[in-house]
Amino acid sequence: QVQLVESGGGLVQAGGSLRLSCAASGMIFSINDMGWYRQTPGKQRELVARISGDTTTNYADSVKGRFTISRDGAKNTGYLQMNNLKPEDTAVYYCNALILTTSWGVMRPYWGQGTRVIVSS
Repeated sequence: QVQLVESGGGLVQAGGSLRLSCAASGMIFSINDMGWYRQTPGKQRELVARISGDTTTNYADSVKGRFTISRDGAKNTGYLQMNNLKPEDTAVYYCNALILTTSWGVMRPYWGQGTRVIVSS
């Protein structure tokens, strides 16, 4: 069974930085896209950033210029560097990945349990 585990969240003041990690483990043949989403009470889960297998990136307009997504294929790990954090960035951040578990299977999406980010004024 594939498992994604996020880490690196916490409480920071506005203008500070955090680096989130997403470690994938279990039966993994290959990983295609990896991404980060966030959610607050009463709101839909929204895309923050995404990175493809060839490292092409995509960002939400609200985080462009402040956040950077990356990945380490050898470690099956994704990262989200968050700089100049704002109070509106406060949310639970979730890792998502499209993973092929066997060479004869199909690509399927997996989600982590989430890590909390709180940005104070």
